[in-house]
Amino acid sequence: MTVSTGFLLSLFTLTANAAELSYYLSSTDNYAAQISKPSQVLGFGVGERHLRHDQLLDYMSQLAGQSERIKLTEFGRTYQQRKQVLLTISSPENLAKLDSTLTNRQNNKVSDDDPLVVWLGYSVHGDEISGAHASMLVAYHLAASQSDEVKQWLDDMVIVIEPSVNPDGMDRFANWVTTFRSHSANSDPNHIEHNQSWPTGRTNHYWFDLNRDWLLLSQVESVNRLKMYHQYQPNVLGDFHEMGANSSYFFQPGIPTRTNPLTPAKNVELTQKLAEFHAKALDEEQRLYYTQESFDDFYYGKGSTYPDVNGAVGILFEQASSRGMQQDTVNGLLTFEYGIKNQLLTSFSTLRGAWQQRGALAEYRETFYESGLKAAKKEKYAGYLFTESDDNTRLNLFLSKLAQHQIEVFPLSEDFRLNNRVFSAEHSYFVPLAQRQYRLIQALFTKQTEFADNTFYDVSGWTLPLAMNIDVSQVARTWGLKLLNKAWQQKAKQTSELEGAAYAYAIEWQDYLAPKLLNKLLAKGLQVKVATKSFSNLDAETEQTFASGTLLIAAGIQQQGDWFNILKAESDALALPVFPINTGLTINGIDLGSQSFKLIEPAKVLLIGGYGVSQYEAGEIRYYLDQELEIPVSIVDKQRLSKLNFDDYSHIVMVDGHYDDLSKSVTKRLSNWLHRGGVVFAQKRAAKWLADKELLQASFATKEQLDQLFDTDNLSYQDKQGLTARKRIAGTIFNAEIDTSHPLAFGFKSNNLPVFKNSSLIMNKPKVPFSTVAKFGQSPLLSGYADENLVNRLAHNASLVAHNVGRGRVVATTENYTFRGYWQGTAKILANTLFFATAFDVAAKSK
Repeated sequence: MTVSTGFLLSLFTLTANAAELSYYLSSTDNYAAQISKPSQVLGFGVGERHLRHDQLLDYMSQLAGQSERIKLTEFGRTYQQRKQVLLTISSPENLAKLDSTLTNRQNNKVSDDDPLVVWLGYSVHGDEISGAHASMLVAYHLAASQSDEVKQWLDDMVIVIEPSVNPDGMDRFANWVTTFRSHSANSDPNHIEHNQSWPTGRTNHYWFDLNRDWLLLSQVESVNRLKMYHQYQPNVLGDFHEMGANSSYFFQPGIPTRTNPLTPAKNVELTQKLAEFHAKALDEEQRLYYTQESFDDFYYGKGSTYPDVNGAVGILFEQASSRGMQQDTVNGLLTFEYGIKNQLLTSFSTLRGAWQQRGALAEYRETFYESGLKAAKKEKYAGYLFTESDDNTRLNLFLSKLAQHQIEVFPLSEDFRLNNRVFSAEHSYFVPLAQRQYRLIQALFTKQTEFADNTFYDVSGWTLPLAMNIDVSQVARTWGLKLLNKAWQQKAKQTSELEGAAYAYAIEWQDYLAPKLLNKLLAKGLQVKVATKSFSNLDAETEQTFASGTLLIAAGIQQQGDWFNILKAESDALALPVFPINTGLTINGIDLGSQSFKLIEPAKVLLIGGYGVSQYEAGEIRYYLDQELEIPVSIVDKQRLSKLNFDDYSHIVMVDGHYDDLSKSVTKRLSNWLHRGGVVFAQKRAAKWLADKELLQASFATKEQLDQLFDTDNLSYQDKQGLTARKRIAGTIFNAEIDTSHPLAFGFKSNNLPVFKNSSLIMNKPKVPFSTVAKFGQSPLLSGYADENLVNRLAHNASLVAHNVGRGRVVATTENYTFRGYWQGTAKILANTLFFATAFDVAAKSK
């Protein structure tokens, strides 16, 4: 890399003084003296060091205590118990009537005199930390400046600052940089300061990308934040990120053809008008930037896109990242301070542009909902009807997500017949299209498979009912549909009246929380068996049938003296029903002493992690097992496997990643452990690695075979990017046909199971009989984009394969069954692997 000496010297000189407040703010002589500058609280200048979250919070708290313009609100805690806070900044008069202002917004009664609301969210990715540092300067400027411009902003706007959207990730990164930064500045991109270990600071405690969770709401930070978002209902939301060091600065609009069609054209127009303010601010400082490239506005689950489907204008900002104090780049020396100032400049340009466009923005928000109601009335159907009778937990999780998004859902008051099918009032609900959140309903329910532009920065399909395996039907007309007047609300859990004199007790496996209950019972010493065949008994002269997968707690084999009280307490805590059985002799199916009931052993799980392993997929597995099932997970770096005693674990989980660096000795020890009775669950490239090592009896489509599906003879160079997009499966929903008689499918009632696929890895259907648990049918595409050639190649091939390896078992999939923590329709397959893997017996044969 060749850089002029003069340019480098000028930047290095700048770096030496950049932490001074005068570098960031054009004048320091027009600020209220009683308002503390950041350096007065921190003991150093902004950008001189990487702040921890507690230091950031300490400054913001002191600022709020000193200024009548600021209200600080703690609205939640992260998984690591760091505070989530908002600063509400406005004139004292506006703050005095804030509650009534927000109530009016929620009731859609905003007047011309009500202030505009602008939300600035910083550093949702914890290692994109320039935004969090800029937030201090924005807050200081708004609290202390005596300029006419700031006073106008505060009179006419309510400004909301979330200084760190991801406090846990922020501290992980700040500690990394602080640990490895040098006394003498080191700008070498290869220096350890700029290259984090696994997992990085990008993610939260469970290694989730919080910028993908606005729509999905799997993480506590997102759930907490969304409550506040819908209280404030901003007109504009600025979302401040970082990108690769060799970039410059990006602000929206993004790629024009990749805007979600549900987003009104006016939104794009307003985004473009605001962009003029960003451009002017950066032009004046002679700073490089670009727009309308790289990033899109299609997926509504990001901080910059969720506002677009909620009557606001979301703006994405991306600053080239120094990933430390400073780094050599193709554009010269990039300093941390330089990035902070860019974020500061565009924070102010956002406020300046919003203030200038306040009338248009207020009008847009009002017409957004009005036009949505008009569009709903023009649809050929009135709404969505859904039902779920076997899994009350999963149903309530689905209803809760809709309610958090301010979508009204109404219980049926009477049974309803649709297309020769009866929807029972007890388990069925209706979502009318004609409501304020019409566009968001469409975004969550629509199964789109055709797109004007098939290149996606993120997922192309995220249909919520499919993710949660909820059966949904469109209702063309509502004649005869009787609903309760009040929208659904979460009900309190009820305790059972279980008594301890029965011969045995049964727990059905369909409920999402049944694996959690099983794990709690096993952890407390109860003996639990699983039925591998169905059976029936008489309950008050009524036949009661229990499906395969039903758990059995037989009184006669319990060794824990207090076992019944444990059973009752744990089942009551999860509100799961337990059915007493008074005799071991059944009227149909297997008797309770049958060998078809298999004793379940507790699972001791090892999750392989480390460099080269997907931190996202590892986090998803960890979250499901730890947070939702309360199963402890031992996470071991690949490099430590050579020192590990595999026999300490019953199960090993391998997510997508590179495993070719595992030594021959580790591979041999893994193979021996499998043959002795261990169980491996592997997904995506981990599954292919097992096949390459002949531990999984399956083959995969090669890259060459997939390339041959696409004709390139008539393509020009400009078609290259489009061809690359066609060859990807970037995040698409397919239908898998699952064998519900298989123990890995216990708890699933339908043979059709929506699965999420975000790779073009295709596993050919093995020739080993009975090893294919789930496969794709003739036309498997349900939602999202996939090229017809790939869909056809995927058809009839395997999604889930399982067979014996000696006395052990291998379970493999090319899909992601716990994707982003919200794919709760398929997560039970992982639980079934932990508890029921030894309940099936499929002898493996050679390929």
